[in-house]
Amino acid sequence: MAHEDLQKTIETAFEARAELNFSTTGAVRDAVDTALDLLDSGKARVAEKAADGNWQVNQWLKKAVLLSFRLNDNTLIEGGPAGSRWWDKVPSKFEGWGENRFREAGFRAVPGAVVRKSAHIGKSVILMPSFVNLGAYVDEGTMVDTWVTVGSCAQIGKNVHLSGGVGIGGVLEPLQAGPVIIEDNCFIGARSEVVEGVVVGEGSVISMGVFIGQSTKIVDRNTG
Repeated sequence: MAHEDLQKTIETAFEARAELNFSTTGAVRDAVDTALDLLDSGKARVAEKAADGNWQVNQWLKKAVLLSFRLNDNTLIEGGPAGSRWWDKVPSKFEGWGENRFREAGFRAVPGAVVRKSAHIGKSVILMPSFVNLGAYVDEGTMVDTWVTVGSCAQIGKNVHLSGGVGIGGVLEPLQAGPVIIEDNCFIGARSEVVEGVVVGEGSVISMGVFIGQSTKIVDRNTG
């Protein structure tokens, strides 16, 4: 199904979302599942940089994620510490993966790294014990250090370093809100937080313990 057809099906379903439930089958479920697979593989993403340098948000993909919560019931998820289980609607990205699948994906995921289905992880990424939420996009060569949280639909560029304990805010609702975007070649210092749809421009360096949201005032030290 072409992206335009997927978008139309999902947009229409979202307007009638109150009618959807765990027993819904057919075109709507197929469209949502396809959209999540596109996000997971990186063939589609919640936000893309346009030719003019501005970021365009594909709201219909956020709607697909939200619809999946209505369509999918909680289920047991294996793999918890000491043989324990989890109870959730969203499976692990790595569910059913074997050695060949990991080699094909081309990134490292150390014990304790949690990635939910529909998050994309690029080649040569290193995932230390961390959490990457659904719909997120982590591009090639990025380091996701220990205890980092990458929120839902957040966009992380190439060769970014997310230092220990960094929090990258997520966004599903309100729908009009844009995701946090960290562009290529950025360094985010330990225990920093970037939230509320902030865009961190290419090559930026953020020091340790910095908190940035939409209301944060940015001062150019050269010009005041």
